[in-house]
Amino acid sequence: MKITKIATIGALAVSLVGLSACNNMMPQKSAAMKAPMHNQSMAKMNVVQIAQSNPDFSLLVEAVVAADLAGALSNPNANFTILAPTNAAFMQVLNETGMSKAQLFANKPLLTKILSYHVINGAAPVYAKDVMPGNVIMLSKDTLMVTNQGKLMDESGRTATILKTDIAATNGVVHVIDRVLLPK
Repeated sequence: MKITKIATIGALAVSLVGLSACNNMMPQKSAAMKAPMHNQSMAKMNVVQIAQSNPDFSLLVEAVVAADLAGALSNPNANFTILAPTNAAFMQVLNETGMSKAQLFANKPLLTKILSYHVINGAAPVYAKDVMPGNVIMLSKDTLMVTNQGKLMDESGRTATILKTDIAATNGVVHVIDRVLLPK
């Protein structure tokens, strides 16, 4: 049960990146959840390098490495939309599920499912201006919902807020979210 929740959380986090393109919601950032600032040099990085460049994504980067997804997410020919949960979001989901980071990262199938729930791989990256309320199929094949209020709702009914949108990368776009999304 805990593993399923964690898998769902990871998948939702990836979904949030795609859904965070919804520009109607730009909540204020708390000190604990600072979103990275976009600058010219980031546009020359792939989605993995963008995450690696910000210390508030260190748990996301560790998770991607533990799931052996860094190579796939560095594909220069891809068009990823990443919903990137902050370190605080990862700590929150570990508390919710009662799992330790080591337990989650050791369960590669669950971790992969969660992380792939935070990714859209499409013909083009999804920017904030392109997002409409409705359902989005994530890389995990699970559904993420963008609400009329611009929030992301995972399959467990949990909602995430988009903290920062449209961080352009060479192989897609990153949107920062405040919660790890969990598929069912």
